[in-house]
Amino acid sequence: MTQPVIILGGGGHAKVLISVLQQLSVDIIGIVDADSKKIGSKLLNIAVIGTEDILVKYPPGSVQLVNGLGSIRRPEARKRIFKKFKKTGYEFANVVHQSCVIADDIVFGEGVQIMAGAVLQPGCSIGDNAVVNTNSSIDHDCKIGDHVHVAPGVILSGGVVIGSETHIGAGCVAIQGIEVGSRCLIGAGSLMLQNIPSDVTAYGSPAKVIL
Repeated sequence: MTQPVIILGGGGHAKVLISVLQQLSVDIIGIVDADSKKIGSKLLNIAVIGTEDILVKYPPGSVQLVNGLGSIRRPEARKRIFKKFKKTGYEFANVVHQSCVIADDIVFGEGVQIMAGAVLQPGCSIGDNAVVNTNSSIDHDCKIGDHVHVAPGVILSGGVVIGSETHIGAGCVAIQGIEVGSRCLIGAGSLMLQNIPSDVTAYGSPAKVIL
């Protein structure tokens, strides 16, 4: 990252991102949060500098943004804020923890976040605004769509496809070649043994569609 960054959102996911950026010696201007009551508060010594209105002081091209919104369900809020600021000309920084193991041929979108201990094997692609969270393992030739959140401890065997805007809960496992549709919520600890269609909630061992 050659430009300073501003973090969007001041919650727990933002705190983890700030820690990564500090280890990488990235210049962090501050945090922008929708809650004006947070202005002046700090996360890891980085101040909340204002609401989104303050970004007029930092036009596109002068900074990069980091999407600090996490998700525990479908990542709709992450998608919304990403698309909003892309439309106004901002670019989102990719954030990759130094401890990750990443094959040379991985294809990254924009605003990708790869957290501590993640492993990405050859032939994988990670879409725009996607998160591969702590200690997740993504094996060869997996395709992760835009705005996907792969939560901590997930294991995806080779050739798994995850559709856009899907949340894969903590500790989930998918066997070789499984396809998960778009806008799904896969409950924590689920074992995916067969394809899962779009727009559903599924969980269990084996994972079953319940909604």
